[in-house]
Amino acid sequence: SCVGVFDAASDRVEIIANDQGNRTTPSFVAFTDTERLVGDAAKNQVAMNPSNTVFDAKRLIGRKFNDASVQSDMRHFSFKVKPGPADKPMIEVDFRGERKSFSAEEISSMVLTSMKSTAEAFLGKTVKNAVVTVPAYFNDSQRQATKDAGTIAGLNVLRIINEPTAAAIAYGLDKKNMNKKEQNVLIFDLGGGTFDVSLLSIEEGVFEVKATAGDTHLGGEDFDNRMVAHFVQEIKRKHKKDISDNARALRRLRTACERAKRTLSSAAQTTVELDSLFDGTDSYSTITRARFEELNADLFRKCMDPVEQVLRDSKMDKGHIHEVVLVGGSTRIPKVQQLLQDFFNGKELNKSINPDETVAY
Repeated sequence: SCVGVFDAASDRVEIIANDQGNRTTPSFVAFTDTERLVGDAAKNQVAMNPSNTVFDAKRLIGRKFNDASVQSDMRHFSFKVKPGPADKPMIEVDFRGERKSFSAEEISSMVLTSMKSTAEAFLGKTVKNAVVTVPAYFNDSQRQATKDAGTIAGLNVLRIINEPTAAAIAYGLDKKNMNKKEQNVLIFDLGGGTFDVSLLSIEEGVFEVKATAGDTHLGGEDFDNRMVAHFVQEIKRKHKKDISDNARALRRLRTACERAKRTLSSAAQTTVELDSLFDGTDSYSTITRARFEELNADLFRKCMDPVEQVLRDSKMDKGHIHEVVLVGGSTRIPKVQQLLQDFFNGKELNKSINPDETVAY
C-alpha cells in the first residue's frame, strides 16, 4: 500500500514514507500474544507466526466464501479462512490468547488506519477525506466492501477510483493532448503477486475502461521462486545437500534471491552469499542477468498474452495505442520492458515515476 497527499498550493502529490522510512507498506496484519502489528513489522515476523499473519485480504474482500477464486486462493494462505454469516469469508487468528475472527474489510481497515496515521504524522493534523484505488476488474460488491474498510478506518472515502486510471493521471495523460479526439492508454501492472493489463480511453479528461486482462497469480514472487529452485539444484550439485525441506535455509535463500533479482535490474551479474546456510557450510554463487532471464523466459513471454487479449477484446490494433504506462515493481526488470517495447514496435514507455507508487498520485 502507498499513501500520498495532494497539496493544492503546489498542485502536486507528495508520497509519504511510513515510520520505517519506506514509501510503500506491505499490506500485512499480524496478531501475537501481546499486540497487533501492521505493515513491515507484520511481514518481518511472518516466518515465526505464519498462521496469525494475514496478507492478500484484497483477494477476499467483497467476495463469498464459496466463490471459486476464494477457494483457490485459500490454498496459498498460511492463515485459516472459514465461512461466516451470509457466506462471508472470515479470517481466524489467535490474538492475545483468544481465537478471533475478522472480515477482509476489518483487516483492510487496519492497513488503511496505518496509512492514515502515516499521513497524519507527516501533516501534523487529522486526516478525514481519502480517495482509495482498486483494481479495474473489481465489481460493485468489492468496491463497496473497500469503501466500508475505509469507513471502519475512520475515513470519509470521497471516491473509489481504478488503479490504472490513477496511473494514467500520475503521468498527466488526462491533461496531455486535450485537443486530441481520443487517447488510448495501455497500463501494464506487474506487481509482487498479481498481473493486470488495462486498456483505457481518455477523451476530454473522461476515462473509460475498454478492457482488462491479466493473471491473478503471476508476479515478482514467481520470478523469485525460479531463482530459488535454481540455487537449490546448484547446492545439490556443489555440496551434495538437499535444502528443499529446510524451511530456515529456504527462507534465507529466498530473501537473498529477491535482493539478487533487484540488483540484476541494474547490473549484469551479482553474487548470492549465504553464511552457514546448512551444517555450518557457506554457500557462495554468482548469477547473471542472462541466466535470470533464461530461468523466467516462459513467464516473461506469458506477460505478453494479456496485452494481446485486451487489444483483441477492444478490437484495437496495437498501432492505435498512444501511451504505454508501467506500474508495479516487477516492471523494473529490463527483459519485461524490452518485450513490451518490442511488441509496440519500439514505442517509448512511461516509466519515469517509481512504479510502486504510481497508483497513489
